[in-house]
Amino acid sequence: MTNPEKTDAVYDVSTLGKSKAFILGLQHMFAMFGATVLVPAITGLNVSTTLLFAGLGTLLFHLITGLKVPAFLGSSFAFLGAYGLVTASGQAIPLTYSSFGVAVAGSMYLILAMFFKVFGAKKVMRYFPPIVTGPVIIAIGLTLSGTAIQSCSANWLVALVAIAVVIIANIWGKGMVKIVPILLGVVASYICAVIVDPSARANVAATVAAADWFGLPIIWENTAFSIFGKDLDVSMLITAVITIAPISLATIVEHIGDMCAISSTVGINYVEEPGLHKTLVGDGLATSISALFGGPANTTYGENTGVLALSKVYDPKVVRMAAVFAIILSFCPKFAALIVAMPSATMGGVSLVLYGMISAVGVRNVVENQVDFTKSRNVLIAALILVLAIGLKYGTGDIGGIVFTVGGVNIMLSGLAVAALTGIGMNAVLPGKDYEFGTNEQGDTSVNFGSRAE
Repeated sequence: MTNPEKTDAVYDVSTLGKSKAFILGLQHMFAMFGATVLVPAITGLNVSTTLLFAGLGTLLFHLITGLKVPAFLGSSFAFLGAYGLVTASGQAIPLTYSSFGVAVAGSMYLILAMFFKVFGAKKVMRYFPPIVTGPVIIAIGLTLSGTAIQSCSANWLVALVAIAVVIIANIWGKGMVKIVPILLGVVASYICAVIVDPSARANVAATVAAADWFGLPIIWENTAFSIFGKDLDVSMLITAVITIAPISLATIVEHIGDMCAISSTVGINYVEEPGLHKTLVGDGLATSISALFGGPANTTYGENTGVLALSKVYDPKVVRMAAVFAIILSFCPKFAALIVAMPSATMGGVSLVLYGMISAVGVRNVVENQVDFTKSRNVLIAALILVLAIGLKYGTGDIGGIVFTVGGVNIMLSGLAVAALTGIGMNAVLPGKDYEFGTNEQGDTSVNFGSRAE
C-alpha cells in the first residue's frame, strides 16, 4: 500500500511557487473535467450544479479526512443506470425522484463507514467479495450499452471519431494526453459534428447564444427537495430508493480501490490514516448532498490519481485548487449550454467505450482476485447476478425489472438491484467464503471506473 522509494515527490506546494501550483491545479481540473460533465450531459442533470458539487464535495471530503488525502470527487458513472428508470406502471421516474434515491445510496456509505470503524475492513468486506462485486460491475456496463448504441445511431461518423480518439489517446498517448482521453474524445467528436452536421452547428450556436454569462448553479425545481409536497408520489419514491440504493455496493468497493490506488501512488497508507471510515463518510456525504441539490453521485477520481503519478506532486492543496476552479466555472451558464448542446452521437461514442470499460473493470476485478470458478458456489452466484441483471433489464419490456405490491403501493426493482441483492444474499448463505480483504493488493485496487496511471 505504501511506497517508501518515492523520494522525488513534492508534498508541499510552497516549494514550487504560486504560478506552478496554479498550473497544477488547472491540470487536475482538466483531468476530471471530461468525465465529470459527461454524466449530466448523458442523464439530463444540470451541468453547473454538477461542477458546483464536484468542487464542494471535494472540499468537504478533504475537510472530513483532515486535509490529508489528495483525492478529487467527480461524477460517478456507476450511477448512470439510476436515471431513466420507470415505475411499476411503466411511467418514467423524474430526475428529482432518482436524485433522492442517489442521496439514500450515499447514506449507505455512512452505514458501511460505521461498520468499518467498529468491525474493521476485513470482516466487512467478506460480505462484498469479488464474486459479487465483479459480476455486478459487469452488469452495470452491459445494461447501459443499449442507450449508447441508440445515441451513436444518430451519426455513426461522429460517434466513431469519439471512439477512435479515446482509444488512440488511451493507448498511445503520453503524459496528460493519456490522462484525459475522454475529454479529448468529446472535443474532437464535438468539432467533427459541428463541421459535418448543419443542424448540430445551428443547435450549438442557438443554445450557447441564449445562455447568460453568469447565473446561479442551483435550480429549485431540479432538487430532490422539490418533490416533497402535496403531489408527492410515494410509490415512485420507494421504487427509486430501493432500486438505486444497491448500486452503492459497486461504488463503495470502487472507493476502497481508489483509496488503495492513491495510497500506492503517494506512498502513504490512507487506508489506515485517516482510515476508510473517514474517507467513506466524506464520499458518502458528498454524494448525498450533491444528489439532494440536483447533482449526480460523486466518487473519487482515478484520472486525478493519474495526474498525481504524472506530476509527482502529492500535496492535497493542488487538488483543492482544482475544486475551487470547478466551483467558479459552475456560475457560467454559457459554458453549461455548450455541454447541453453536445450532439447525441458524441455522447454515444464516448459512452460506448465507457460502458464497455465499466464491464471490463468487473472482469478485471474477478481475474485479479483469482476467483475460483471451479467452485460451484462461485459459478452459481456469478450466473444468477448476470442473468437477473440483464434478463430483467431487456426481458420485461419498458419496466426493466420486477413489480410487487406492499401495503397497496406498487414498487419496482430494477434488474441490477435484484441481481445485487441476490448476489449478496447467496454469498452470505452459501458455504465456502474464502475472500479476505488486504491479502491481495492488486486485486483490492482493481475496481476503478476511471483512468489510472500504471
